[in-house]
Amino acid sequence: MAEHLDGKVICITGAGSGFGRLVAYLAGAGGAHIVATDIDGAAARETAAAVEAAGGQAIGVTADVCSRVELTRAVQAGIEQFGSLDVMVNNAGVMPLAFFADHAAAADAWDRCIDINLKGVLNGIIAAHDPMIQQGRGHVVNISSIYGNYANAGAAVYTATKAAVNVLSETLRVESQGKIKVTTVKPTGVPGTGLGAGVINPEAIAGIVGHHGTTFFPNLMAYLSGALPPAQTDIDSIGYWTISPEDLARQIIYVIDQPWGVTISDITVRAAGEEYVL
Repeated sequence: MAEHLDGKVICITGAGSGFGRLVAYLAGAGGAHIVATDIDGAAARETAAAVEAAGGQAIGVTADVCSRVELTRAVQAGIEQFGSLDVMVNNAGVMPLAFFADHAAAADAWDRCIDINLKGVLNGIIAAHDPMIQQGRGHVVNISSIYGNYANAGAAVYTATKAAVNVLSETLRVESQGKIKVTTVKPTGVPGTGLGAGVINPEAIAGIVGHHGTTFFPNLMAYLSGALPPAQTDIDSIGYWTISPEDLARQIIYVIDQPWGVTISDITVRAAGEEYVL
């Protein structure tokens, strides 16, 4: 049962589908008021409608995280509707894995990755900063990745953006301690989020699994075909192979559902039986 969600106003980027929509739905079910933003305004409004159909309160707003103006307007729309902005979840992201040798095919996707993963998070922080400071408190949740922990072959640009998110988060924490809580969330691989659709070169995935490559790829094929054995699909099994979007969304809700005086500043979410090495 949620203890500290009721009445909180939560703005979520990339909330028009997938993981962002899940976070919006779960937070709304806990009594939070949701500002669902997405570059696809119709999808954002569908998310808001789903929250309201379940008894919550929400609005859907069109906003491209690459536009500081649009994201600021979305935050202001939430404040006008609900009276405050308590939590900003910078969720929108893409994952164009590729080697430097793939630059001809990957360059445009890399530019977009920088714009969304790095500038988009910065824009979200900026949009939320002044309202939170003015009201005396707030909470920024930035979605990073284990990719941001170390340099990784096949993921230079994606890794660089997630490492930058880590630094942005920690710097915001230092500058706003006692005023704005900051949480950095570092998921491992979550195939169900759809991020894999942005991979430019599938061989670039190998860097994150290292010496587990001989077992990871057969397991991935089994996962995608629904053929993993029960020991790897049962969340109560120590061999649970990959976290689902729902698993990850519940942990985001967990870090938000804390008293104002408690900050979970960093959280890495893993499956017990996963094969990622970062």
